[in-house]
Amino acid sequence: MMCTRLPMLMFGTAAALLCMQAQAQSAPAATPATATARDGSHDFDFEIGNWQTHLKRLQHPLSGSTTWIEYNGTTSVKKIWSGRANLVELEVDQVGATSHIEALSLRLYNPDSHQWSLNFASSAGGTMAQPTIGEFKDGRGEFYDQESFNGRSILVRFVITQLSKDAAHFEQAFSSDGGKTWEVNWVADDTRVSSEGGK
Repeated sequence: MMCTRLPMLMFGTAAALLCMQAQAQSAPAATPATATARDGSHDFDFEIGNWQTHLKRLQHPLSGSTTWIEYNGTTSVKKIWSGRANLVELEVDQVGATSHIEALSLRLYNPDSHQWSLNFASSAGGTMAQPTIGEFKDGRGEFYDQESFNGRSILVRFVITQLSKDAAHFEQAFSSDGGKTWEVNWVADDTRVSSEGGK
């Protein structure tokens, strides 16, 4: 029911009360104040330091391939801007072969969106890839982006799980069907060596 803003004298007391009652009944229920977004600027503090890394990657993603290549090496994570950014340096060698990966990830916290962007680069490519963007909830970070892979538009998901203060797990997955299904193609497990780096 809609009530026009005419002077109350034209309605009389009863009509005015009916109008006010109808407005009260049709008004949406008051909602509680929006909760303050959590400050995630220190979500990566647990990872600052040096780690032993075991990495495996799917040789040919989104091709039906089931061949995985394994690597061992190290990861170093250094704190920047009092924790609101950090730099990851990864260096691993293929198990039983001569393949070598050098890569870095620059992670930046956006205080307005309360989200992180993960910006990856390898020494082989020499440029930053499309960043994945997301946030942490209950010790698990999920980060997403959309990019092109072998001429197809795909979704990319990167998940970081803090298993303990001395262990972390990382997974990258691709989806070529809009997120209905995901294929994991990069899995890394880190075990802490020291926590001195970057503090």
